[in-house]
Amino acid sequence: MKTTKLFNYTLALLLLGSISSCDLDEVPVDTATNEAVFGSEGGLELYANSFYDLLPNTDVGVFQDDDNSDLVARNGVDNYLAPNALSPITSSGWNWTDLRNINYFIENTEKSVVPTKAHYLGVARFFRALFYFDKVKRFGDVPWIDKTIDIKDEATLYGSRDNRFEVMDNVLADLNFAIENITLTSDPSATRITKNVARAYKTRICLFEASFRKYHTNYNKQATANTWYEEVVKEANNIKGFTLHEGTGLDRAYREMFIAKTPFTDETILSVALNASLQVFSSANRRFISPTYGNRPSLTRRFVNTYLNLDGTPFTSKAGYKTTPFVEEVKNRDLRLKQTIRLGDYRRTENSLPVVAPPNFSQTYTGYQPIKWCYDERFPFDDESRNDNAHIIMRWGEVLLNKAEALAELDKMTVADWTATIGALRKRAGITGTTLTTLPTVADPYMIDFFKGKFTDPILLEVLRERGVEMIFEGLRADDLRRWKLGQLFQDAPMNGMYVPALGEYDLNGDGIKDVYFYQGTKPTSTTPGMAFVDVSPSTAVGRIQLSNGTSGEVMWNAGARQWADQKYLYPIPEADRIRNPDLGQNPGW
Repeated sequence: MKTTKLFNYTLALLLLGSISSCDLDEVPVDTATNEAVFGSEGGLELYANSFYDLLPNTDVGVFQDDDNSDLVARNGVDNYLAPNALSPITSSGWNWTDLRNINYFIENTEKSVVPTKAHYLGVARFFRALFYFDKVKRFGDVPWIDKTIDIKDEATLYGSRDNRFEVMDNVLADLNFAIENITLTSDPSATRITKNVARAYKTRICLFEASFRKYHTNYNKQATANTWYEEVVKEANNIKGFTLHEGTGLDRAYREMFIAKTPFTDETILSVALNASLQVFSSANRRFISPTYGNRPSLTRRFVNTYLNLDGTPFTSKAGYKTTPFVEEVKNRDLRLKQTIRLGDYRRTENSLPVVAPPNFSQTYTGYQPIKWCYDERFPFDDESRNDNAHIIMRWGEVLLNKAEALAELDKMTVADWTATIGALRKRAGITGTTLTTLPTVADPYMIDFFKGKFTDPILLEVLRERGVEMIFEGLRADDLRRWKLGQLFQDAPMNGMYVPALGEYDLNGDGIKDVYFYQGTKPTSTTPGMAFVDVSPSTAVGRIQLSNGTSGEVMWNAGARQWADQKYLYPIPEADRIRNPDLGQNPGW
């Protein structure tokens, strides 16, 4: 079976090697091999397969993108947020090789006599939409180029950038063309670009654009936002054939999607299949678990507090929730919590032998240690990049959330809509009560504060609560903050962890065995095997854990200084590219 990223398109690369370059003034050259590629369906398919490299890298994966967000504590600070680290000198991403490849294909395929060429043009324009969406998110205004550039075309080669809103109109046109012309409606491997994949991505892209236009008021595009929200709802309604995966039980259905070698196609719309026999892996276990590799991301308590109780009530409505120890706070909560982090009866294996696995403070900074994308077996996955679980990059759960948010923003959410979107997701998570079928009428004060007062509508706040919980570690959160114009949370959201009543030993999973020892000063001794010792002595040093009240309180991780400025909503144009073409100008503030 063919799977994405595993296609053999060596022939296409050999035939078309002349089209790959890094600068806008290096152009493809037609060769005698054109007919071999564009004169048959096999040639078109072979070439179109090369576009799949635009999908997210499987080694790092979408699972690492949320490390730079308000929901995660991590090792160190990325250059995006580190003070004075991002600049025109350090910026990157102004690369147009993939676009030239796509445009070259489109131009030649339009002249092809292959009867099925419209399908492949649809695939190409889908990937051009993805390419430009990423460029607009990163740089704002960018040059819209829909043709192969002739070396003599200096007006294009050294022209200025086009307005980002006009570019996004073109992106929408490409998506609509793809939806209209891609003939593949379903794929049993969930790895091919189908009509439903294009529809699902359209809901994601239109939701971003709608929110950007609504909340970035400096552009004065608020009046056009609803048109994009309407597109989200329309396209979500057009997607057929998917449902929420319920698997072998609600206490495992959510997580099993992310550790399956073969994607569950009841919910998965698009994934990248990995393959051990072909040495195609991801590094999920290493990046989440290894104490010496990757960012060691951990959920923050601020975020964990948003998980509902099983009866559908907010956890933060309980008296004393702020001082509830870990072993108690995780009981009777949304079942996604136990499928996202280690708690309670979680077990791992070492060489296939079961071992108790409470949160390990030699690997986690907050105590809320992720398991969502990770195999339970330690060897070799924690120590080597050997994960071969399918890399999910689009699923039905996200489409439901995109639709729900658009409806809430349009003030068109009905009870039936709520039940089919937010209610359905909560039902799959084991939540009961009126929250499944009743529109909320009172805004949760915790959620109002969570979003710095940006949102006060009770329906929208609950949709956004659900979005965070359902989509954590799926690569959407940083873009969410940017489209909502909540960049300040990149800097201000605390990297806080579980509550510690006092210094001493704690049993984190309730099995009667102490797992972690919080101390100050001299390291104590313990006869308990596997005990993790955490020094919380007063310190302002980077890389240290403190307790918020000195000898008690929430765990507070100091990853280093984070700095936000509104100019970071857009990356600077890289200096080398601006020098090459001064007409590119520079983004505000840089």
